[in-house]
Amino acid sequence: MAKVLFKNVTKRFGTVVAINKLNLEAKDKEFLVLLGPSGCGKTTALRCIAGLETPEEGDIYIGDRLVNDLDPKDRDVAMVFQSYALYPHMTVFNNLAFPLENMKVPKDEINRKVRQVAKLLEIEMLLDRKPTQLSGGQQQRVALGRAIVREPKVFLMDEPLSNLDAKLRVYMRAELKKLQEELGVTTIYVTHDQVEAMTMGDKIAILKDGILQQFDPPSRVYSHPSNVFVAGFVGSPPTNFFDCVLTEDSVLDAKEFKYPLPKDVAEAAKAATSERIILGIRPQGIQVYKSAKVKDGCCWANLYTTEPLGDVMILDLKVGEYLVKAVVSPDFKVEKVDKLWVKFPVDKIYLFDKKTGKALT
Repeated sequence: MAKVLFKNVTKRFGTVVAINKLNLEAKDKEFLVLLGPSGCGKTTALRCIAGLETPEEGDIYIGDRLVNDLDPKDRDVAMVFQSYALYPHMTVFNNLAFPLENMKVPKDEINRKVRQVAKLLEIEMLLDRKPTQLSGGQQQRVALGRAIVREPKVFLMDEPLSNLDAKLRVYMRAELKKLQEELGVTTIYVTHDQVEAMTMGDKIAILKDGILQQFDPPSRVYSHPSNVFVAGFVGSPPTNFFDCVLTEDSVLDAKEFKYPLPKDVAEAAKAATSERIILGIRPQGIQVYKSAKVKDGCCWANLYTTEPLGDVMILDLKVGEYLVKAVVSPDFKVEKVDKLWVKFPVDKIYLFDKKTGKALT
């Protein structure tokens, strides 16, 4: 198997910079997720590894080998596409066998490998069928099998679950992760779905406008976002943000409320490029009360609406001009309640520099 390394890689399409000086490493046997919104450069990065795109600057290594000038067929990678790209006129067996036939593998060996992979993916009973006779989940398994049968150094996956229904997607996430662990193949997986990224990746690389925003394990991405974009993109419901001014007496003034900062947090806030600070807090971190019993650090909010989800309930609250989301227990009764009190615990808040967007705490 092999690591994959980007060194200052830049790829342009005309005047558009798709990826900009990207430095990134997927270690041997690691499951790396490239996460970001549409157009952020994640698929372009994947295609550069595969050799389907050529970067203008920088180097890409697979293992210890520089692959910039290698043809796709010589890079020893296998790619699973969003569309599955199965040959409709071929049976499942022939779809799985096709890459081995191109590699001039003996027929006996092809038969052995195809049946071995079919057993691994539990599609042995489908080998005589054609893709049109398969469900979406079965087609996805065949596409995976076609990649696995080659025994490549690296798997490249471009949103392979996006065509599946929600229930099957959840099931296949676990299946894919377990399969990658069993095979021990370095995997680079592209998605715009932050739930997929959080549940599947050993590491997550978050991209925006072709620039790497953060590269960390999922737990750190969630608990220590590097900037406002990451804090808002990762997590559901998204992080609440408030524009504030840091006063001389270490109070964040958000106009709708004032938030006094402890000494250590205030010192971190003073590292900002100006007095303009963004206060962030995840909906799960907000404490909600029906009365102002806990007055310190509380502000009042009007109940806007509720979003029951069964296991939790999301409260949509109006704090002045801000619409704030808070997650509470489904047993939290809010009928006939107009006004609530909310508290932002200091250990749950994030502070960001308004000008740069970078994290201060």
